[in-house]
Amino acid sequence: MEHIMTSSLWVLASVVLLLLAVAAELAARWWLRHRSLYYVFPPGLRLRLHPDPEVFPQLEPLVRFEVNRHGERGGEVPRVRSGARLYRALVAGGSQPEGYLLDQDTSWPGALQRLLQAPEHLQRLGASEVHVGSIARSGAGSEAVDVILERLLPRYPRIQAIIILVGVSDVFRWLEHGAPPSPPPQVRTSELFMCHPEGPFGWKPRELALVELLLRMRRLWLRPVHVHERVGKWVGKARVMRARAKEIRTTMPDPAPMLDHFEVHLRRVLQKAKAHADRVLVARQPWFDKDYTPEEAAHMWHGGVGQAWREEVTTYYSFEVVSRLMALLDARAARVAKELEVEQLDLMPILERSLDTYYDWLHLSPAGARAVAAAVAAAILRRPLPSPLLPDQDGDGLTSSRTPLGDPTRCAASPAS
Repeated sequence: MEHIMTSSLWVLASVVLLLLAVAAELAARWWLRHRSLYYVFPPGLRLRLHPDPEVFPQLEPLVRFEVNRHGERGGEVPRVRSGARLYRALVAGGSQPEGYLLDQDTSWPGALQRLLQAPEHLQRLGASEVHVGSIARSGAGSEAVDVILERLLPRYPRIQAIIILVGVSDVFRWLEHGAPPSPPPQVRTSELFMCHPEGPFGWKPRELALVELLLRMRRLWLRPVHVHERVGKWVGKARVMRARAKEIRTTMPDPAPMLDHFEVHLRRVLQKAKAHADRVLVARQPWFDKDYTPEEAAHMWHGGVGQAWREEVTTYYSFEVVSRLMALLDARAARVAKELEVEQLDLMPILERSLDTYYDWLHLSPAGARAVAAAVAAAILRRPLPSPLLPDQDGDGLTSSRTPLGDPTRCAASPAS
């Protein structure tokens, strides 16, 4: 009899524990769905990346990628003393401002913060501290940035500046789907936000909401460092695929569906940004546009029908077609910015079109990132723009007195006329 009672108690205890575990899991799912927030990057994420040296010999051997508690790539937002002023800027866009293979301080948002922190620039901004956070995400086109700002901006305080650099992903995503007469499929939440409340949740260990909460707490409180070796090795294979393409399409497809889709979402992006920031700056998307030497052509891998990072691609659009599409999109961006009276910065005249500036069709080398940071800083500070990749003479990283571009009395990033 005693044995039966003991067995019954064990069964009852097991059932109670199971029910408690299920209740805790359901409570965790409820909390994540109703109280958790959307983040482009997981708060507290710390990466140490080693770009593949054979594929990217011009890049730094070690890349720090660190995310603050707001889900931005960048340092923690400083707390300023009473009476002091924080100048806060937010960068949104695609892979070029994200700078995944560039170190935290080398990526142009990181370099921009260092430039603006100079004492004379703080004085010009009327601030005691500057913070530049980046929510730019690889593969994010205008629709993606629209969704990101819709989710994130309502929880931000008033921001002093929002900088938008977007466009090339609209072109490439459209081409990847075969240049259809309608926009590509809607972007999934998981493609935009590495940390979000939508699950999906299941009953396998990695699908549990409790596990997700524990991982988030560990990342935010303990700040573990994740090391990745030979990052971007797939790009070397993608370059070979382009060089061995079975078909190169030289006829430009009708870009109207892609351009109209881009315009609709860019307008929404700029309207959202204007509602939340004192200033909005459109840094227009630069690209490596020229007749390539064989060495330069060997660095290219974009423009395929298909996704080169995950599948075999045999059909590509010619460099000329891709550049013409990009020029049309850039013109559309300039027109939209002008119509909405948003400041814009044309980066194409500033960047030297060489492998010193780009390591493929659009991604910036460390030198290219420095040049963009200097140009954006000049626009924010309303100074003359720096010349292409030339060192400044006064040491502030912005301009050289012997090579000014434009009228120094005119806003460096005024709406296009």
